[in-house]
Amino acid sequence: MIRKDPVLPHEWHPAALAADVRDTPKQVIILGEKVVLFRTKQGVRAMKDLCIHRGVPLSLGRVENDQIVCAYHGWCYDGDGRCVRIPSLPQSQAIPLKARTQTYHCHEQHGFVWVCLGEPREEFPPLAGKVDEDLLPIWMGPYPVQASAPRVIENFLDVSHLMFVHEGLLGDSAFAEINDYNVHQVDGALVTDEIVVYQPDPDGRGVGVDNRYIYEIYTPCCVKLVKRSEGSDEEFHLFLIVLPETETTCTAFMLQLRNYAPDVPDQVFIDFQNTLLEQDKRIVEEQKPELLPLDLQAELHLKCDRVSIAYRRRLRELGVTIGTE
Repeated sequence: MIRKDPVLPHEWHPAALAADVRDTPKQVIILGEKVVLFRTKQGVRAMKDLCIHRGVPLSLGRVENDQIVCAYHGWCYDGDGRCVRIPSLPQSQAIPLKARTQTYHCHEQHGFVWVCLGEPREEFPPLAGKVDEDLLPIWMGPYPVQASAPRVIENFLDVSHLMFVHEGLLGDSAFAEINDYNVHQVDGALVTDEIVVYQPDPDGRGVGVDNRYIYEIYTPCCVKLVKRSEGSDEEFHLFLIVLPETETTCTAFMLQLRNYAPDVPDQVFIDFQNTLLEQDKRIVEEQKPELLPLDLQAELHLKCDRVSIAYRRRLRELGVTIGTE
């Protein structure tokens, strides 16, 4: 049983890429809860993946006339979770008022379907107002990871691993020193100073450059990297949004934005990111303890870990328990 958490049930979580939610019910797991997504004329709906009649997942059924139909006895539920048809019930009898399943807040934005299990702390998902619409977008994922969501987020924020886990691509072990930097609070987010990193092949095009990194932390499971190249107008943004499924499993999604290489096929960048994710998974899936320690005395930290320290402190201040210890 997943622990109760005072924070994450009230956050917006990336349940799926919007393009993956069509006219077939789709099951996802959010904080240990099985949720079914389905598309209607009014938009995507999210509800508990359970028919209240005999406990069969609604995701095994089908969508007809904007209703989800249970595969077991044909009970039909509308987008508000109400059972509106029971085939075995005589038409003269009213459908019991208790015949309904729980629904969740659901919002489609910036290519993702977002779900909140509780009462949203913010009206809109975390990318609202943070995506530069003038840049070229690529959606990436889903990436299943056998690790806790905070571990995956912290790995993304860890600049000093680039020279070893991603050597020859995002870093060079001969240039492993990290310049001093600080982390600031800006409009509720945590934002780093620029961190300069030499990268032999930072985006799969095979061109080595000195890049300036800025990390931004918005929510416990939504962060962003802004990368600018020395002596160039090229700009690169990469959002990492992680769906916590259980204490020690999650699914990662990415949104990449750039102002260059419009003629390069998206698949070049996707394949490159797939390579990086596999390299990262090899590490984070073996980290111990599996849950991210929020006690700063539990592990050794250096100045180059300031963004990780700031992230752990933020999780502790918020009271996040899922995926942490």
